[in-house]
This record gives sequence, C-alpha cells and structure tokens, in this order.
Amino acid sequence: MNKNLMWRLGLVVVILLVFLFGIFGVPQSFSGQGLLDAMTKRINLGLDLKGGTHLILQVQVNDAVNADSDNAVEVLKEQLNKRKVAFTDISKPDPQGSPDKIVLKGISSDGRKELSDTVSERLAEYNLSSGAESTNILTMKPQMLNDLKNRAVTQAIETIRNRIDSLGVSEPTIQEHGLGQYQILVQLPGLDDPERVKGLIQSTAVLEIRQVLDGPYASADAAMQAKGGVMPPDAILMAGHATPGTPRDEQAWYFVSRVPAVRGKDLRDAQASTDQNGQPSVTFNLTGEGGQRFFNFTSAHVGERLGVVLENKVEEVANIKEPIRDTGSISGGSMTSQQAKDLSMILRSGALPAGIKYLEERTVGPSLGSDSIRAGVRAAVIGMLVVLIFMLVYYRAAGINADIALILNLIILLGFMGYVGAVLTLPGIAGVILTVGMGVDSNVLIFERIREELRNGKTPPSAVDQGFGHAWITIVDTHVTTIVSAAILFLFGTGPVQGFAVTLTFGLLANLFTAVFVSRMIFDWVLSRKQRGEALSI
Repeated sequence: MNKNLMWRLGLVVVILLVFLFGIFGVPQSFSGQGLLDAMTKRINLGLDLKGGTHLILQVQVNDAVNADSDNAVEVLKEQLNKRKVAFTDISKPDPQGSPDKIVLKGISSDGRKELSDTVSERLAEYNLSSGAESTNILTMKPQMLNDLKNRAVTQAIETIRNRIDSLGVSEPTIQEHGLGQYQILVQLPGLDDPERVKGLIQSTAVLEIRQVLDGPYASADAAMQAKGGVMPPDAILMAGHATPGTPRDEQAWYFVSRVPAVRGKDLRDAQASTDQNGQPSVTFNLTGEGGQRFFNFTSAHVGERLGVVLENKVEEVANIKEPIRDTGSISGGSMTSQQAKDLSMILRSGALPAGIKYLEERTVGPSLGSDSIRAGVRAAVIGMLVVLIFMLVYYRAAGINADIALILNLIILLGFMGYVGAVLTLPGIAGVILTVGMGVDSNVLIFERIREELRNGKTPPSAVDQGFGHAWITIVDTHVTTIVSAAILFLFGTGPVQGFAVTLTFGLLANLFTAVFVSRMIFDWVLSRKQRGEALSI
C-alpha cells in the first residue's frame, strides 16, 4: 500500500473514532443497553419525541412604551421645574391606545423655547408639536417606537431564556414567533410541571425599595378618606401585606413614595435563604451604585419606614434603625422553600420589560414521543437495510464500497449531533433518512459513470478516475442547491423544521466526504490489489 493511500486510510480511521466518541462518549458498559444509554445522553430528543410543553406568548409591548413615556414625564417635570418654567399639567391622555403620547398644558410662549431645548437635549427620541388650546404634544418618533417594541421582545426572550435555563431543561426552544406580531415560541422538552414554568415566565418580578409615607389602611377607600380624597403629592397608593402580628394573607394599603430609592436594575444578586426564625426568605445584594444610593436614602431617613416592593405590592415594611448600604431580604411565613428559590432566580434573571399573555398552550405526552421514536427508528432501519442490500445486489463487490460510505456517513452525522448538542426531532429523523437517500444518489452517479467508462473500453483505473472526475461537479451541484434550501428552512422555520434543516445540511456535508473521499480511497485500495487488466466488479 503506497503512502498516499496510507495517510488517507489513517484520516478516515481518526474521523471514525472522533465521531463515534461524539455518539457514545465514554459508555459505562459496552452492552447494547449501555451503548443506548450513552447515546441518549449525548443526543437530545426534541419536544415531539420526548414530550413536554409548547407555548406561544404575546409580549404586551405597550407596557414597555408606557414605562419609557412615564420616565419622560418625570424628566419633563424635573427639567421644567429646574428651568423655572410654569405649567399646569403633564399627562398621558390615552396610556392604552397611545402610550407614547404626552400632553403638556399651561406653558407660556416664553417657556416654549425652554421646553424645546429640554426635549432636544434630554428626550431626543420624541417629536414636539403644538396642539389645540395652547397645548404641547410629545410623540415618540416612529422609528424609535418600533425599535423600543422590538427591543422589548428581544429582552423578554433573553429574560425567559435565563429563567428556563435555571430549570435545567435540555435544549429548550425560545425564539421570536410570527413576523412583526411580537410573539415568542417556547418549547420545553421533557418538562413535567408546565404550570410552574408559566408562573416563572409570566412573573415580572420588579423589585423596588420605596419610602413608606403612611399606612397601613384596611382598604384603598379608607386610605383616600384619611387624605380627604386627595392623593398626596409625590405619593402613590399601593397594596401590600398587613403589619407583623396579623395573618400574612390579610391585605393592607400604604402610601409610598412615587420614585423608588432602589430599582430592580440596581440588583446584583439574589439567593434563597432563611430568616432569623428559620423561615424561607430571599436575600438580595445591590450593585455599588445602587448600594451607595440606598445608603444615602437610609442615612437621610433614619427612624422612618421603607417598603420592599415586588410586582407593585408591598412585601415587607421595616423601620430604618441605621444606614444600610447594600443588603436586604424578603421573607414571610407563607413563602415556601420552592417559592424562595423561584423568586431568587427570577430576580437574578431580571424583570421582563413588558407583560406576557398566553396565546397557545399544548402539552405533548411522552407516549406520543415513544411511538414517534419507534416508528421513526423502524423506518430509518428498514430504509437503511433495503438500500444496503440493493447496493450489494446491483453493484456487486462495489456495493460494499457504497455500504461502507453510507454507514460512515450516518456515524459522522450522529456524532456531529452529539458534539453540538443538536436536538433530534421527528423531522430530524426524516432528515437522516433523506441524507441516506442523497448518499445513495451520489454513489449511483459515480458508479454509473464508471460503468460507462468501462463500456467505452477504459481500463479500471482510468474508468474510476474518469468516473469520479466527471460525477464530482454534478454531486456538488445537487448538494449545494439542497443545502441552500435547508438554510432557508432553518432561517424561517420553527424548532422541528430547523431540526430537519440541521440534520439534512450536515448529512449532506458528510456525504460529500464519504461519497467522494472515502469511496475513492476504497476503490484505490481495491485497484492496488488487482493485477493489470483484471476486471472491476461493479
């Protein structure tokens, strides 16, 4: 055997071993069951095979727009007061229908320039225009509004992904769904507690620390009556838990500061823990900037009360005995250990930028997955055996060449899936079967070309050389066009369709290697062992 053939054989053996490791890793045992267990650990099953939960979520993007315009209102009030510009009212007349629209009333013509300067300097994403009755209207620029909505969807996807990853779900699908509809597709293979996941996904979990100005009151009406029916300036009314010593589920109402001292973005970490009574709690730490702000706030309000607010509800009320820098906790007798873990995880992953609405929910049972696996594997095995037998019968000894290439093709494909952690779905199994068919097609093109050259009187070495040389262009052409089609399916398809596209694409790339490189090497090895003029069995 010449050196050229030796290094090609060595390369094929190395590739075979590398991809066998990708399929099985280091199995605990080499029995049939041991190898099967090792393979299932390396190759993940998709939702349609393993069972699990399928959700389609609608991101309420107007929530993100409202949050931005609320901030703009506060900036306007602060800057106009700072510039000593008088105004009678700044409000959003239609927060639901036009959340990006802000109306200012009572600004004089002299103050109009100061308002214009404020908008251009601090609120460049808004357009300023004049309205009826000497009003001024701020409206978010269309491009900025569209970017804000798309950004809300992107941030929601990342937040949901962080929360799902902490559950240890194998290869979840979390991606945008529906073009321009602000929807998210979530598929969780193997998940057996969809209600818990829905709660984790939907929870906004915005953590804030606000000054408690007054309360508690038994009801919202009682609180407003105590203030003469007028909301105190720079205050809002918020529901919460009752004071210590009363049942935890008893509701109370508090007046708290409109502007929080600490926001969720100031959170550095949150962990489940226990309080001084041994009850489950959540301990949180603040960033350096947030901690300094918290220290300044507590230093200026020693002896007063602060409230820990979670999802617009006062969870804890405590007296400030001394300045606090960067640590706090949330506790309560009704909180379970699992709820403490979930809350800490939600806080760590960040708050959703907008609310979530469930449009569709489906649960796929594992029995359906088992049936699909058996049917798919049975079809793949039967199809593979039929192809192998056909190649042996039709092409005689050369059929062994084709069968070896096909088996190696399948090993490379499965090994690749094991290495990258690709998800095997039912369409993915179809992709494997189609890959086998494409591999046969490549071998048929080469073998028929070799037969034609032999019929034209060429010697076996020349016929093999001409067969591979002429068939090569056709094989590359068919594979490239199919790969382009698979790429389009991957870009615009959802999870199962993408699984089909991935297996098909890499299977075709593996087929180029096995049908051309490996098959040619086997032919060269066979020819090297034949006498000059001896016929080629094909």
